[in-house]
Amino acid sequence: MKRIGLLSDTHSWWDDKYLFHFNDCDEIWHAGDIGSMRIIEQLEAHCPVRAVCGNIDGSDVRFRFKEIARFRIEDCNVLMKHIGGYPGRYDASIRRTLYQEQPQLFISGHSHILKIEYDKLINCLHINPGAAGKQGWQQVRTLVKFTINGCKFEDLEVIELK
Repeated sequence: MKRIGLLSDTHSWWDDKYLFHFNDCDEIWHAGDIGSMRIIEQLEAHCPVRAVCGNIDGSDVRFRFKEIARFRIEDCNVLMKHIGGYPGRYDASIRRTLYQEQPQLFISGHSHILKIEYDKLINCLHINPGAAGKQGWQQVRTLVKFTINGCKFEDLEVIELK
């Protein structure tokens, strides 16, 4: 069983509330538009971090993180990409991969819109944690936490940062 803290679109903005809310997490995942490696370093001081680069990320972030991350955690296959779209409207850059690989969990960011939706067509949970940073049009900054138990997703929690 693994507790995951998920965020996206920090755009170089650090908030101590990230670690406050992720204090019980085994891993932190960042779905791109990190903005600065300083964000990753501060998260890694707490626990291991998995991430993908986003469209605003510079060469330092791109050197460390790829555009697509595929990994297995517990009994679950995970696919993460910053620009991913949503079930029924996946971005062309990832659509074929999703339908061929059919992960159990797909994580994306980019839109700054918090959305959690199950795609029945490919039996996959899609999570976009919204935006944790201050750049962008979003009214509320958000984080997501959940537990992966085997290949079940439990205790899903949406956190609004005031």
